[in-house]
Amino acid sequence: MFVLCSNFARANIGRRLGDGLDTDFSGFSLPLEHSFELDDVSQFLVRGALILKAGKEPSVALSQSPLSEEDRTKLKGVAAVDGLYRIRVPRVSLQADRQIERQLEGYVTAFVRACAMVESHLSDVVTLHTDVSGVLIGVSIVTIPGACRGTEVEEEVDLEAFNTTLSIVGPVNAPGPETALFIERMEMEMEKRGKNTQEQKSFFAKYWYLILGGAVFLMATNAAQPPAGGDRELS
Repeated sequence: MFVLCSNFARANIGRRLGDGLDTDFSGFSLPLEHSFELDDVSQFLVRGALILKAGKEPSVALSQSPLSEEDRTKLKGVAAVDGLYRIRVPRVSLQADRQIERQLEGYVTAFVRACAMVESHLSDVVTLHTDVSGVLIGVSIVTIPGACRGTEVEEEVDLEAFNTTLSIVGPVNAPGPETALFIERMEMEMEKRGKNTQEQKSFFAKYWYLILGGAVFLMATNAAQPPAGGDRELS
């Protein structure tokens, strides 16, 4: 089983897809594709390969090809007109025991401004998001730094190789209700109410004769008083 967790990848900079990959990673790989066009019509090409390894400590590696001179020039042109840089990954299951079923329909995609990609010198963070069953449901990309400041970039030096941090993130369980604490508070409240009721009963049981005597005294006093507006003695 491929355990869902965040694992930072090693970026194999400068390797072409399929060249010199570790044999341990050769069994389960996914293409990472990108697109950057002046007319903003997506034409995805292979940027590299995501290689996943299952085990006690599952990990993911990334093999990427350097940008060609033509691609570097085109990327700077797209950045100059504030175009977009897009990536996509096939929507598949990342669990090793489901490799036969892993090819699903469609892709998950993400994008950043091409100028941010250029000014970051191709430094980005790619995150794969999965559901509870291990199926890839999303991908995100951010550049470091993420803002476009109009900084001049040299093609041959700064735009040749990608510097990528890759991670896989599964769903995070929301905190459950504090049932035990709620029950404990309810029991304390009921116990407190029971003590108050018992104290009231104890008070009446202890002083009932005083309360009864006071009530009889008040009744007798009221009976001895003459009614208001009674007859006066005649002289």
